[in-house]
Amino acid sequence: MRKIKRLIIACDGESASGKSTAAKLVSKKYNLLLINSGLIYRYCSKMIIKNKPKDIVLFLKSKLKTITYKKITKHKLHSELISNHVAFLAKNKKVREIVNKFQKKIIRSNKRICVEGRDIASKILVKNPKYDLAFYFKCNLKEASRRRWLEIKKKVPLNKVERSLYIRTKMDKNRKFSPLIKVKDAILIKTDNLSKKQVLRKMSHHIENLY
Repeated sequence: MRKIKRLIIACDGESASGKSTAAKLVSKKYNLLLINSGLIYRYCSKMIIKNKPKDIVLFLKSKLKTITYKKITKHKLHSELISNHVAFLAKNKKVREIVNKFQKKIIRSNKRICVEGRDIASKILVKNPKYDLAFYFKCNLKEASRRRWLEIKKKVPLNKVERSLYIRTKMDKNRKFSPLIKVKDAILIKTDNLSKKQVLRKMSHHIENLY
């Protein structure tokens, strides 16, 4: 496999569509720094739930100034409580600006990076720097719900997980600021019936054809 000096990948998609797993796999294969945008928002939600600040904007600015992305990944952030809270938090324009600034600082210092989230190709990596490749992940609601249900070790009824995912994706697509969209040149990957190896194979094919 050829050594690629610069590789910037955007991975966007709906909740539980497999984008996180895909981003991890491709990052490992091509030795890319992986940034999960959703984890940063989840961390923000966890801190707000825990501390109940009067001014969430000032509070989050302070929190993100004193923590690294690596430390954020060490937190337990996949509870149903956080999932429900973050859907509303992500609609806040000022919060998005704070998180975007935090992400862009990391991105601009790395030429080999994979960024995963919901507005990566349309907002975060639209320019300076722009992505080399954008992927958009979809999965039918039944399968996405089953995956998330297993991920949280069946602690919540499956029908409740399905309802939560449906609401989250609807909110992501319809929010006023940085809605979830598939940009024109994004490569669509439907993960419903694909194994992890098949997803990675599809992504690798497009990466190898870049050079």
